[in-house]
Amino acid sequence: MLEISMNHHHSLVLDDGAEIRWSLLGQNRASGTATTTPVVLIHGITETAEAWKPVADRLGSTRQVLTLDMRGHGQSSRVPPYDLGTMAADVINVITSAGIEPPHIVGHSLGGAVASVVGATGIGRSVVCVDQSLQLAMFSAMLNEVESALRDPASFGQVVAMLFDQLMGDRLPSKERARLAALREPDQDVVLGVWSVLFEASPEEITTAVDDSIAGYVSNPTPYLALFGAEPGGDYHPWLQHRIPSAQVEVWDGHDHYPHLLDPDRFVARLERFWETDS
Repeated sequence: MLEISMNHHHSLVLDDGAEIRWSLLGQNRASGTATTTPVVLIHGITETAEAWKPVADRLGSTRQVLTLDMRGHGQSSRVPPYDLGTMAADVINVITSAGIEPPHIVGHSLGGAVASVVGATGIGRSVVCVDQSLQLAMFSAMLNEVESALRDPASFGQVVAMLFDQLMGDRLPSKERARLAALREPDQDVVLGVWSVLFEASPEEITTAVDDSIAGYVSNPTPYLALFGAEPGGDYHPWLQHRIPSAQVEVWDGHDHYPHLLDPDRFVARLERFWETDS
């Protein structure tokens, strides 16, 4: 692996040739012998590190904040594969390259699934998964309804735009909706690559793959918070706790898919409360 630094922007070239762009911003304030734990923020599918800006700006006043463009997104290169295991390994390589202490890991949407896999390795102090159910077999059933349209280059962009318009809900301010829309770069090969297992595997195979990817939490009780903007389903809490014994599930009803951007002050305050025993 090769590390290239451009002021606070960095580029990590991995062994498979993928180049991952990442940044380390904010403060790392020491108090006596204690150091404020850094934070890693992982964005959602078709987005970039910039999607986290309202949250990163707030966290950066007291902590180091590491953001990255996942492979296939933003300024990182488009080098397959785009599965959760590969993307989680990319995040771990970036954390290692940055030389920071074990961080809090926060991910949204696809980034929440990636954060969950990263956290299972024990590299982080805690994990926060924002509006991403790990019951991916249920998500695959929804995607199967639009699979043919997603595979058609003529309709791919329209379908992705429709999906995200629904996810944003009605409460996200128009300025923030426009900012996210400007950041979004839906690449068909990347999106289909991320979702390939959901199209190709059976529900049982998908559940087994998820279970295998997060099995480390059973022996490694990393604090874990699943924060949703809408109810994920009545059985999600026991389902998740069976796999991640330390998991908490919290719902901010009516906050849709972007609770962290709808109310970033409340979100950052919630993070700090969740982290206060660790920092």
